[in-house]
Amino acid sequence: MGKYHEDAEKLLEYVGGKENIAAVTHCATRMRFVLNDPKKADEKSIEDISSVKGMFTNAGQFQVIIGNDVPTFFNDFKEVSGIEGVSKEQSKTAAKQNQNPIQRAITVLAEIFTPIIPAIIVGGLILGFRNVLEGIDFGNGTIVSQSVFWNGVNDFLWLPGEAIFHFLPVGITWSVTRKMGTTQILGIILGITLVSPQLLNAYAVPGTAAADIPFWDFGFAHIDKIGYQAQVIPAMLAGFMLAYLEIFFRKHIPEAVSMIFVPLFALLPTILAAHVVLGPFGWWLGSGISYIVNTGLTSTFSWLFSAVFGFLYAPLVITGLHHMTNAIDMQLIADFGSTNLWPMIALSNIAQGSAVLAIIFLHRGNEKEEQISIPATISCYLGVTEPAMFGINLKYVYPFVAAMIGSGVASMFSNLMGVRANAIGVGGLPGILAINSTLGGGWLAFVIAMAIAVVVPFILTVVFRRQGIFNKIDLVDAPADNLAVEGLATAGVSVGDIGVESVATATPDLVTEEALFAPADGEVVAIGQVADPVFSQKMMGDGFAVRPTTSKIYSPVNGKVTSIFETKHAIGILTNTGAEVLVHMGLDTVELKGTPFDVKVQEGQDVTPKTLLAVMDLNAIKAAGKQTDVLTVITNAEKVSSLTLAKTGTIHAGENVGKAEML
Repeated sequence: MGKYHEDAEKLLEYVGGKENIAAVTHCATRMRFVLNDPKKADEKSIEDISSVKGMFTNAGQFQVIIGNDVPTFFNDFKEVSGIEGVSKEQSKTAAKQNQNPIQRAITVLAEIFTPIIPAIIVGGLILGFRNVLEGIDFGNGTIVSQSVFWNGVNDFLWLPGEAIFHFLPVGITWSVTRKMGTTQILGIILGITLVSPQLLNAYAVPGTAAADIPFWDFGFAHIDKIGYQAQVIPAMLAGFMLAYLEIFFRKHIPEAVSMIFVPLFALLPTILAAHVVLGPFGWWLGSGISYIVNTGLTSTFSWLFSAVFGFLYAPLVITGLHHMTNAIDMQLIADFGSTNLWPMIALSNIAQGSAVLAIIFLHRGNEKEEQISIPATISCYLGVTEPAMFGINLKYVYPFVAAMIGSGVASMFSNLMGVRANAIGVGGLPGILAINSTLGGGWLAFVIAMAIAVVVPFILTVVFRRQGIFNKIDLVDAPADNLAVEGLATAGVSVGDIGVESVATATPDLVTEEALFAPADGEVVAIGQVADPVFSQKMMGDGFAVRPTTSKIYSPVNGKVTSIFETKHAIGILTNTGAEVLVHMGLDTVELKGTPFDVKVQEGQDVTPKTLLAVMDLNAIKAAGKQTDVLTVITNAEKVSSLTLAKTGTIHAGENVGKAEML
């Protein structure tokens, strides 16, 4: 009978029995179940199982926290249940059955945009800077009109700006094919056919007469030559059509000729459908929205419409349909000399940025996320919201909703005060310079509206997170043994997949102080500064990290090697004081499957701070997009009364870093 046989039997019963389990697997600390009916799980009884430390549900998976001994528990569970485990990817696929359509849609959106977020961030900063250069009139003209140098800079920056945003459909169709596992070059080609110079630019369509739109003449039919620059919906629909056609023809075309006919039969029909059906559908949807906007702005209920428009503008940006509002703005300026629509757009920019600002506050210390959130906030405040929405707010959902509400309130106030803009093009905080200072409330009213767009989203984001409102993946105030922040895995932080094996336990000697030494040359930092919430929030235990400058990794303690993970990125050491020490080389390096690591010790070997544990290829790790931090963590946190770092900053391997007081 296994060590956890009795607890495994109880868990099987309390999750609803074998017939309620669609799939089961485990990670470093948890059992991961996909249940046919999650309501059958008796959470109260599961909590009473002695080996269970907690549980939560995320992304359709019911996860039961066991701890470092989860591999042993999992083996006993398999024996008791007769169920074979599946891979984590298979489990995630099965988990989709427990997600509602909205959750699935958001997941798909996140998976498509995650690979192109770096480009969106750069593009957002560039376009935001260009907004300042060419959009702000300082009385004697804009910056570009007064300076040859800045005019040249502005012109040059349009090159990457256009490549990123105007040609966004290329990135989207590529990302869709990447997600679907189909031929990525076909996705790129499809995207190019949506933004080809042969087509009438999407930005020029609203101002072009129908008779002047170019078309392909097939004799019996005409197809308009319209481009879909910066459009999301047509690109996504076309990308998925291409992927599914390729998958279909792969199954039905003989392999001997598949290289020729699969791309041909998948690509050409998709291009045709994109220009005949999918693209026009997007424009039809955009035209319908434009009509509603125009009617709302000219009705007696414009104050109500302004609240609704402010609330819904951000979702329009997601679809790319917000470009249609430019035509309405220009018409309003032509008819009335100003527009009350553009101030609302500027306020929506600010609201999205303020929600991200709240996330920075809530997740302070998460340096990895801050690489996205800080630039995204800046670009939002300069008028470009895509980096913030796709990089942060849509990922967590609740800040996106908080920003929508804040934008709606600010927009309603702006409209009630009669705030109007003389021109369009300057969004975010600089938008105040486009506001007519004599109409309605003028600049003062818009300043108050901007304050609303800052304060309301910030406060609501904090409240939503703490109260669990619209929040399914970013739980708050979770204790160290509850790993509830598993939801951060949606951001690319695989909380449960760090790939750490358990460290064996032993009876400690009567020693209470454990000296800690630097495992490598480099910079010592507190564990709270590590860009991984599993470690920075001390879920695995207390410790420290070294950002190495050399490849040699030494033991940080005196003890015995108890485990070496098969992917070589983590080594467990048991010290004489009973400290279970984990040496973890790099962040997320379990995915590299041991390639950058050359382990120099064996299990059972005694080690000292002079013992070379491993050699890690820093360049290979960086080339893989991973960070090289070497972490020293005492995983049996219940035995640690305190841990003190005596030194931070530059250090050499073998130097004393601090100490841990062991109970």
